[in-house]
Amino acid sequence: MRTDFYGAYRRHWDDAEYLYSNSRLANADQLYGYSAECGLKCLMVCFGMRLDPVTGDPPQKDRKHINELWDHYETYRAGIGTAEYMLPRTNPFNNWHISDRYAHESGFNKKYVDDHKAGVKMVRELINKAVLEGRLIL
Repeated sequence: MRTDFYGAYRRHWDDAEYLYSNSRLANADQLYGYSAECGLKCLMVCFGMRLDPVTGDPPQKDRKHINELWDHYETYRAGIGTAEYMLPRTNPFNNWHISDRYAHESGFNKKYVDDHKAGVKMVRELINKAVLEGRLIL
């Protein structure tokens, strides 16, 4: 299937919110991370990240998870007149790891998940801004 960063961003957000509202914090947390990751990759495409024309996959150097992608996003945003799309320097996903999908659910508390939820909300604001300004055409 062809890559659809925007669709994946929305789908993971919706599912994370559903799980969060049902106190399924471990899985909600993973999906908040995926949502933020897909959202940033969507913006990175707007700012010049090239995708494989057949698969839609990003280049190998951009295949990072949100804990690393938050800082890497800056390589696409910086220097092209997009200062208003800057993320805070403090990465709310610095303690999020893809391997946490194997972790016991007792390790996920509301504060831990809320920090990641706040991070993806920052990404959501940037995506909404990009849509309103016509940078992201849906």
